[in-house]
Amino acid sequence: MDDVPDVATLVSGLVTDSSESARKYAVFKLQSLLSDPSFADSFIDADGLLPLRQVVLEAGGNTQAYGLGSLDALLELDKGWDAVDGALIERAVELAVTHPLVNIVRNALRLLVLVVSRPQRSGSESAEAFGFRAIKPALDNHPSFLESLVQRLSASDHTLCANALQLVNALMRDAVANGGEHEWPKFIKRLQDLGVIGGVGMLMRGDSGSDLGSPLAAAILEFQGLTKVLLRKWKEVRVDVELAEHKRALKTIHLLSKPEPYNPPEADGEIEGKGGRRHNPEKWRRLGFETESPAWEFDETGYLGMMDLVDYARRNEDGYQKTLMEQSVQPLEQRCPLAKASLSTTLILFEHFEIDDTADVEETGYRYSAQLSLDGHVNVDRLYRPLLLQWGRLHTAGVNTFLRLWKVAGAENEDFYKIEEVVRIIVERIVGAACRKTDVGKVEEDLRSVSLETARRWQIEGLDEVYEDAWGPHLVQVREQLHHESMQFMKEQRIRCLLQGSWFPTADSTSGAASVAWRYVRLSHNRRWLHYQNYPSKGDYEPALSALSEKLDLKSVTLVDSNVSTFEASPPSAPHINGNVLNSETLKENMTAHSDGLKADESNTSITITISSIAQRSKSRPSMGSNMTNGADEVTLFELFPQTSHTASEWLDGLLMLLNQQPITKNTTSLVEMMQNWGARLRMLNLRWEDVDWEALEMRVKGMKVEPKEVPSREGLEGEEYWYAMPDET
Repeated sequence: MDDVPDVATLVSGLVTDSSESARKYAVFKLQSLLSDPSFADSFIDADGLLPLRQVVLEAGGNTQAYGLGSLDALLELDKGWDAVDGALIERAVELAVTHPLVNIVRNALRLLVLVVSRPQRSGSESAEAFGFRAIKPALDNHPSFLESLVQRLSASDHTLCANALQLVNALMRDAVANGGEHEWPKFIKRLQDLGVIGGVGMLMRGDSGSDLGSPLAAAILEFQGLTKVLLRKWKEVRVDVELAEHKRALKTIHLLSKPEPYNPPEADGEIEGKGGRRHNPEKWRRLGFETESPAWEFDETGYLGMMDLVDYARRNEDGYQKTLMEQSVQPLEQRCPLAKASLSTTLILFEHFEIDDTADVEETGYRYSAQLSLDGHVNVDRLYRPLLLQWGRLHTAGVNTFLRLWKVAGAENEDFYKIEEVVRIIVERIVGAACRKTDVGKVEEDLRSVSLETARRWQIEGLDEVYEDAWGPHLVQVREQLHHESMQFMKEQRIRCLLQGSWFPTADSTSGAASVAWRYVRLSHNRRWLHYQNYPSKGDYEPALSALSEKLDLKSVTLVDSNVSTFEASPPSAPHINGNVLNSETLKENMTAHSDGLKADESNTSITITISSIAQRSKSRPSMGSNMTNGADEVTLFELFPQTSHTASEWLDGLLMLLNQQPITKNTTSLVEMMQNWGARLRMLNLRWEDVDWEALEMRVKGMKVEPKEVPSREGLEGEEYWYAMPDET
């Protein structure tokens, strides 16, 4: 390894005129050595700054590239600024525009980044010593500089791309912070016209920026942050019709609508104005504004809303005019206010991309570098938002979606905010789900094709998420309580089915025997006995409990099982024992088995519910999951053969819940879930349980059709009083 040369040797190598190799060696070594602050101070004290400047100005090839790199290392330490003057900046701009060597161009661009990003120290330097103003004279002499800078974004060298984008970011940041209220929008528009949006969008979607630890990734995220800053700045600019630019924008919106000449009949022979020309009294309202003084309607969106509306009219000129023509023939209350829809779409996009949460322009430079150093493992798809750069196209597609849904829904003026909420949900679903490589054309197509029914389904699905965010742990507690209440309700309902009784075929009838026998089974009122009686045929009546001579003591029942699980490839690992609660895994397996089984039995009576008793031979009771027949004699006490899946669900789960076990059929568990969701929504809407139509709910639980109730007429009633007609108790 070579010994580190001393400062004096390197400085002497810079000033030599006889040996180009000595000069090249000196600047090559200085590139790495000058990153040490103590060495940099020694180099400046040894008067090496001026010779280094001369190398940058006069040398060529790799020597010049190393000289630029050495000077960059000094400037990054905020040292050596005495060497930077107009001539040096001019040379750096010239090299960045014309030189073919990549290593020279990228070091020249890095120097310009440091110059533009240099912080100003009050009272110590002139205004021209930093920022865009420091390089403006050189840019005036090289008008193609900005164009060449944007073209560098597509270079194959990643470092060159990063340096070019860093300079774009620095110029944008300085323009917004120091360019003046009316100057920075012009500069930003110039960059956009040169194609900077497309260039950065390609970097976002490509693989070159996928390494989140690279300078290019930090530059991409900084540009994304600056884009949000610009959108917020435009939103904060108040629309003023006295400003020429704002007045011109409003005029563009009006003229692109192709207004028809307004020639009203003269009133009493008088003509308004000297020229006899009148303004259309609905000049702005026909475009979708609420009044004829539209400036105040941009208060929420600022100049950003005006820009978006102008951009929509230009991008979609034929559709813009056609829409206005269609709206003009609609009844007033059914017209979709296009301008208002445009402003709403602007706010929807503004909220979706969280523009208000963006850091200030002065913070964007170091914030994203720090973010990547801490979160280098974060998925790049979560950080890059290339669709943000396609703001105009997203806005146009959003407005068209708004207009289409308005028409499909047959909306009226009072429904405006309902349609707005649907559009907000659509944007969240479609734009929010797009990854960084999703083409904006695909997003536009999805926005064009999404149906109102789909959007409403998304809206309902999103209710739980909204309340989850709003209530947090309180909602979890409410759901747990509602689950318990729903289980108690279903337990009572299923047991009432047992109390009411049902007809079941006997074993002989299910096997196809000639003598068909039926059995009527009913639970006693004290819920301790299961009464039953065999009959030669199924009756169309319900025998009284006293007519059922046979009975089974439920205290003797230790097991309720069913062959429903045979319809599943993997049967439950353990039967259901009285007094034990199934774990969640077993319950899930049994739910799957029973759901398949119940579907299969609609056309036959293959389901069997077996009620058994297990007499243990030892005093110790086996644990759940063990072989329950080992050391025990299983005795079948009773068998039921339900004819339908609904009856099977009622009796199987009813018996299990009567024995304090969990229900296992899909029919019962889905009803519990349904009531839990209903209860949650009732709580959210602040309704009372008394407001629920429990009779209709009971009918739905029993699988009966629910007929809508007729609303009582108020005919014959006087005043605002109302009364309830309570039915007689029978």
